[in-house]
Amino acid sequence: MRTHVDLPVSLSRDSDAPLTAQLADWLRRAMLDGTLAPGERLPSTRSLATQLAVSRTVITEAYQQLYAEGWLDGRHGSGTFVADMEVAPPPREQTPYVPAPPPAPADWIDLTPGRPWVRDYDLAAWKRAWRKAADLPPGADPNPYGLPRLRELLADHLRRARGMAVGPENILVTRGTGNGLDLCALALLGSGTRAGVEDPGYHVARTVFAARGAEVVPCPVDEDGVIVDGLPGDLRVLYTTPAHQYPLGGRLPIPRRERLLAWARSTGATIVEDDYDAEFRYDVAPLPALYGLDPSRVVLLGTLSKTLAPDVGVGWLVGAPELVATISRLRHSVGDRTSGPVQQAVVNLLECGDLDRHLRRMRLEYARRRAAVVELLGPVCRLRGDTAGLHVVAELSPSVEPYVVERARERGVLLDSIGRHHHGRARLHGVVIGYGSASLADVRRGCRILAGLIRSTGAQGGFE
Repeated sequence: MRTHVDLPVSLSRDSDAPLTAQLADWLRRAMLDGTLAPGERLPSTRSLATQLAVSRTVITEAYQQLYAEGWLDGRHGSGTFVADMEVAPPPREQTPYVPAPPPAPADWIDLTPGRPWVRDYDLAAWKRAWRKAADLPPGADPNPYGLPRLRELLADHLRRARGMAVGPENILVTRGTGNGLDLCALALLGSGTRAGVEDPGYHVARTVFAARGAEVVPCPVDEDGVIVDGLPGDLRVLYTTPAHQYPLGGRLPIPRRERLLAWARSTGATIVEDDYDAEFRYDVAPLPALYGLDPSRVVLLGTLSKTLAPDVGVGWLVGAPELVATISRLRHSVGDRTSGPVQQAVVNLLECGDLDRHLRRMRLEYARRRAAVVELLGPVCRLRGDTAGLHVVAELSPSVEPYVVERARERGVLLDSIGRHHHGRARLHGVVIGYGSASLADVRRGCRILAGLIRSTGAQGGFE
């Protein structure tokens, strides 16, 4: 294993792109071109923040984004490492260092999952919300639960959007899903405990649980979601994404939801329900949240990262009042909190209806992009997860997957392989196609390239 390397990163404060996005883009390119090799250790958030003269939050959020996309692995007590890739990067030439080109060049089509379209938000509404939020003096929100008004609005949102009867006492405002996971782990896990995570599943959950001392147990999923039969009986926590399983895209059927809750009641486990992509559905009726079916055994996590933008950094944790109070006390003890002005800006967007209007517009836009993916790729491979969310999965055979990922990259299309989301050796094969952050024209162009590559293999895609 190579030791950690000094990163020749240069971030521009004059760029329209946030510093977090610039850093994440630079690291992705460095891993694609071989500047950073699989197994290489990255600098700590503290040392890289010092090197770049930015806050640790910039580094932490960039690392968390790359964890979520599968580019990085975290090892408890060891640091942050470049994940093993399905396709080896091209060999590096021994030439002097040349600064990387600006992030996200126009000729790349980024179809990796996990990011929304942020360019069409009503800037006038955005500026109004932040101007009003600036009236909040520093330190005006000492409440470790979050702004009371925001919690009231979130309770109303969850009632209307998810049919959940919750009050402000059930809600704690977080900085997003990763922060919510860490707070759950802080309260529920520790050395000697076992935590289940879907496999394939969300890298950040594995990393966070391991960092809190738990043994992470991979729990297999099928086309509908986590498989209940065979779940270990000694799990303290099970992390699951029943609304739109990440990355395969299944929606957990009601009968299986009932069996999962019965398993939790019989074992005493707590289910951490990530309400991932619940706000985006196409041609299907909503399914009730696990929390709504049994609040006593479930903690629900939500976020505005897809609805608004990842950089906003506001989410929510919903649980029984006693557990939420415990988590709030622990949070206060470690100095964790969500920015008061940021919370107030979200309050302003919710109160005037701007956020709801934006969500309605984006549902229509994402539906058009999803339709383009189905139209262009449906004839050449089996697609999964196309009824919800901002990504679909194209099933491919083990031999075809690495070929398609590598050749697509050579043609300027960035894709994510399913193998990157497995806990260990990959059982399933294919590519995860995100259509959230690319324009409709780029989605169509990228899918045409991908369809041509799949056709060139002479085989229909399918899991093996």
